[in-house]
Amino acid sequence: MAVTLRSSTPDDLEWLVELRALVLRSDLERLGRFDPVRVRQRMRDAFRPQQTRVIVVDGRDVGCITTRFEGDVRWLEHFYVAPDQQGRGIGSAVLLTVLDEPFDGPTRLNVLQGSAARRLYDRHGFVTDSEDEIDVFMTHRPTRPR
Repeated sequence: MAVTLRSSTPDDLEWLVELRALVLRSDLERLGRFDPVRVRQRMRDAFRPQQTRVIVVDGRDVGCITTRFEGDVRWLEHFYVAPDQQGRGIGSAVLLTVLDEPFDGPTRLNVLQGSAARRLYDRHGFVTDSEDEIDVFMTHRPTRPR
C-alpha cells in the first residue's frame, strides 16, 4: 500500500466537504450535534488549499489533512480518512509523515469526545490538555530538537 500526500486544489473542496460529513456523522450524532448543513459549511469556511493536503492511497484520493501554523504551534485540522479505508494504517502513516516534517514547536489538535481517532493520537504520543463535553484538545511535543 502506497500512502502519499498531494497538495489540494480548489477543485477538491466539494469532495472534501462530503468526506467530512461522512466521517464525522456518527460521532456528531452520538453527541447530539449533527447538522447536515453546518458540518459541510464549516469545511467550506475553513478550507485553505495551500494548507490542505489530500491523502492518496494506491492512486486513489481517500482523505485529507490540514496543517495550520499559529505562532509557535502547528495545528492539525480536518484529518479525515474515508470510512472504507480506516483501520489499514493510513492514519498512522500520514500522522507520522506530518510529525516528521521540520518543526520545533508543539503540534496541537482537537478530536471529538468518544471518537475512535483518539486512540491514534494516544498511540503517537499526544497528551490531553483539556476537554469539554464535545472536544478533547491534545498536544504532541517534539522529543528532540531538529
